[in-house]
Amino acid sequence: MKRVYAKEELCLNCRLCEVYCKTSHSVSKDVLKANKYEVPAPISRVTVYGDNFSSAAVNCRHCDKPKCVQACITGAMTKDKKTGIVCVNEEKCIGCMTCLAVCPFGCIKTGKFALKCDLCQGEDEPACVKNCPNRAIVYIDLGGAK
Repeated sequence: MKRVYAKEELCLNCRLCEVYCKTSHSVSKDVLKANKYEVPAPISRVTVYGDNFSSAAVNCRHCDKPKCVQACITGAMTKDKKTGIVCVNEEKCIGCMTCLAVCPFGCIKTGKFALKCDLCQGEDEPACVKNCPNRAIVYIDLGGAK
């Protein structure tokens, strides 16, 4: 299964992955409107950690045995058996953030409900990958890597 992986040595800390993730999950799908004018503002599902010397984008790993799914008290967090993608059902999520507490990668964001990377379902390639100028984020199958 394909997943998003970061290459720390290529990351410029430009945060364009965050900008385009927010845009992809916005109402307008317009870079300027989504990142400057939309209310409520869309939230990026990827976060760049580090500085100009060493940085990397971090997002959901869609784990084989996701702790977030196991901990979810409402069943809102699920893993698709076919694709392996871990998703949040916004209608079931009560915003308790138990998933956030157990995620070993810190990949879940808060809002009215839990927010996390959905690999931009319906697109050929996630927005963070497509718009990374240095290809520091890749979308590949590493054959069982998590």
